[in-house]
Amino acid sequence: MSFPAPSTRHAVLAAAALLLVVHGLGRFIFTPLMPLLVSDGQFSTGQGASLATWNYVGYLIGALIAIRWHRPRQIYRSVPLALAVHCLTLIGLSLTDNLFGITVLRLGNGISNGLIFVMVPALVMEWLAARQRINLSGLIYLGVGAGLLISGVLANPPGIAMTAADRWWPAALFSLPLALWGGWVLLRLQVAEPTPPSTHNNGARHSPLLDSKTLPLFLAYAGAGLGYILPMTFLPMIASIQLGTAHPMVQQSWLIVAATTLPAAWLWNHLGQRLGDQRALLLNYAIQLTSVICALMLPGAWGVVLCSALMGSSFLGAVLLTQRLGRSLQPHQGPRLSAALIALYSVTQLIGPWLAHEWLNRGGVLPETLWLGAGALVWSLLWTWRTPSSNR
Repeated sequence: MSFPAPSTRHAVLAAAALLLVVHGLGRFIFTPLMPLLVSDGQFSTGQGASLATWNYVGYLIGALIAIRWHRPRQIYRSVPLALAVHCLTLIGLSLTDNLFGITVLRLGNGISNGLIFVMVPALVMEWLAARQRINLSGLIYLGVGAGLLISGVLANPPGIAMTAADRWWPAALFSLPLALWGGWVLLRLQVAEPTPPSTHNNGARHSPLLDSKTLPLFLAYAGAGLGYILPMTFLPMIASIQLGTAHPMVQQSWLIVAATTLPAAWLWNHLGQRLGDQRALLLNYAIQLTSVICALMLPGAWGVVLCSALMGSSFLGAVLLTQRLGRSLQPHQGPRLSAALIALYSVTQLIGPWLAHEWLNRGGVLPETLWLGAGALVWSLLWTWRTPSSNR
């Protein structure tokens, strides 16, 4: 039995749903869960930082696999498997308090997240480009914003008392129907396989990912991974250190991030079309830098509130603008370029929790690690300034 091809709206919504599942309920739900799980005694703050690092290692592995498996037929095979791994790891996290088991499950969850986060937007972007609708590609990332908002609620559902491993059940159960529907829609998209390279265009098809045009973009994106990951991983934990564990901002900080992330994909998709992706990206990094400086320099709850709002409204824009700008610079190898950018992003963002862990082991305090994020975002601004606005 054959099914009709999805509409553009359904394709974008399905891709957004899959990003909601693997990124919002796989990766970022750990941020609001971490202070709760530390309070439950499941692990310590330092062990939580290590768990975050292992999840990012998995994300890197998934992104590296996606560089190799970038053809549509490989994506069609990999996505269902990655979705199954995601759902199984969340169920596993709901059943164990063993630290080694949690570490292995977070690693596996990161691999599935890396595969989906690279493959699904890349596939849908090519599908939209073939229909002259690539301007809608940024809307795929609405799923990340929705995922953050939902994760903030599911991490500590009102009126439901849970502790330790049980706290993962809401995310696991919420993921299942969305993963099934999104995967079903995605597998119905018809994306043509690239034609074998001929003699006259072989050089173009096998041009290097890094050249004079794309190298500044890659360097800027490297800084972005480190710059955003520290507040996005530890903000509620930093709030609990600065304000006390009973302060409402410990949980509300993540809800502010989530609420401001929800419209971010639409906002930066629009700004990219209006200003140009390169100029919009400069503005984006300036806002991210301001958010980190607020957390470092402003006392009390104000710094946490402004960091939450500014980072939530900006970090996702860097992802969609960089992906689209990269494709404009090398349109002949969009999925491969997308995978390479995400792999680099994941390398630098896994360094953040590792550095935080090392700093804590040496007697430092978690909020001080944000200085590293500020420096990384200055780096991103400088290299974005040197990135061409398009492939001319």
